[in-house]
Amino acid sequence: MKKTQIIENIKVRSGKELLDIKDRSEKRVYFTIKKTVLPKITRYLFNDVKARFNTASGVDTRDAIEILYHFSIDEIGLIISLRVILKKTDLEIESLTPIMRCAEWIEREIHEMLGVNFKGHPNLKHLLLKDDWPEGNCPLRRDQ
Repeated sequence: MKKTQIIENIKVRSGKELLDIKDRSEKRVYFTIKKTVLPKITRYLFNDVKARFNTASGVDTRDAIEILYHFSIDEIGLIISLRVILKKTDLEIESLTPIMRCAEWIEREIHEMLGVNFKGHPNLKHLLLKDDWPEGNCPLRRDQ
């Protein structure tokens, strides 16, 4: 599948939930999407395109928590990043673990360090911090 086809398919599947596209280079594209369409786009990339899930990264931007999900399509040398912005008043998003088991540990890390609740995650227990770490104290949050 070609880069242009993949971009068009993501546009169609996202509809009005697609907020922005940044086609940075021949090898890298960023899509900013609403959190409601994330599972649908992930299923497309992981199951249909056979993209490899690299990782996710989260950052506190003061006003929100931004999560970037990074996928690589090795056969064409393309990296797709799905960017979701969560308001700090609503730090809940669907877990991608039911779609791709490989998201389990990174979601646990983001939950623990930034306070994002991944709905449907099978096991959001501590991964990096000790078990008696104070609940709600997220080390990578700027407002704590």
